[in-house]
Amino acid sequence: MPTAIAVTSADLVLPAPDRHTPAGVVLHPPEQLDLEGALAETTALLERHGHVVAVVPTWLPAATVRRLHTVRAILESDRIALIGTDLPPLATALLVRQLRQLSVCDFSPGIIASAARLLSHYIYAGALLGTVAKLDRVPVGLKAHARSWSPNAQFAVLANPEPHLVKLGGSSGGGGAHGGGGAVLPPGPGFATHLTFARGQLASDWVTAELAPAWQVQGVMENPLPADSPAWWATGKLVEFAAAIPDIAMLYQLVASVRRERCRWCGAELIGDRCGFCAAPLVAPSSAPSAAAPSTAVPGARSAEGPASRPRS
Repeated sequence: MPTAIAVTSADLVLPAPDRHTPAGVVLHPPEQLDLEGALAETTALLERHGHVVAVVPTWLPAATVRRLHTVRAILESDRIALIGTDLPPLATALLVRQLRQLSVCDFSPGIIASAARLLSHYIYAGALLGTVAKLDRVPVGLKAHARSWSPNAQFAVLANPEPHLVKLGGSSGGGGAHGGGGAVLPPGPGFATHLTFARGQLASDWVTAELAPAWQVQGVMENPLPADSPAWWATGKLVEFAAAIPDIAMLYQLVASVRRERCRWCGAELIGDRCGFCAAPLVAPSSAPSAAAPSTAVPGARSAEGPASRPRS
């Protein structure tokens, strides 16, 4: 069985893009399952899949994060990876789907776990917002705050891989390709992607009519808005969007092109500078790194919440 890719909310499990991609696993939060039940749930997953890679967004409730670490510590298992991410909810769901796609490839669980940081850098995540007055996830200038009080104001905000904010010109659904002061649309990916979007309480076709053509995406798909999106973006007046690589062959090539290392602590394979399972940093070799190996220390994604409790072998 492939490595289990787990989340703590069903709305982070997007439909599989093909019949080969396995379903994601939902680990029930503390308000739905007591500790004894959570231990049994995780033990059954380990028996069935061998390893569990759980994606742990930074916006999860503290009690849910503590539960995940508690279960891992009690089971004393080196087969559970808790992978933190700063991505917005919809982009997190896309990252989870990419990991599900990779789970059926010939990568070890350690490579799959550490690949999350690399893949996060290639996800363009943002939202069309009706206000940025309370937004604290990306830098918002005083002028943008003031413009938020204008009737029918709309802002195109990119949170990952680099923050970017544009006030769109006009007040209609399309919004136009240029914002106030000559600002242009948020910069898009320079590689093939599909665009996924989810509507909140903002009635607009700007994402499909303006952004998708400008970013030259190869496909557009709508999904329900994740429950945590309004809190992440600090408003319910939004249309969340994320562009990501959909092709399993391209994802495989991207991950396979990075030099593999062996964790000095738990022995798991990894790419990048930190083990996905025990969070131990990679000790840099004395020789120069391979020129073909891109760095995976990228903004917008972090390893597990806080220092990981190092498991026993």
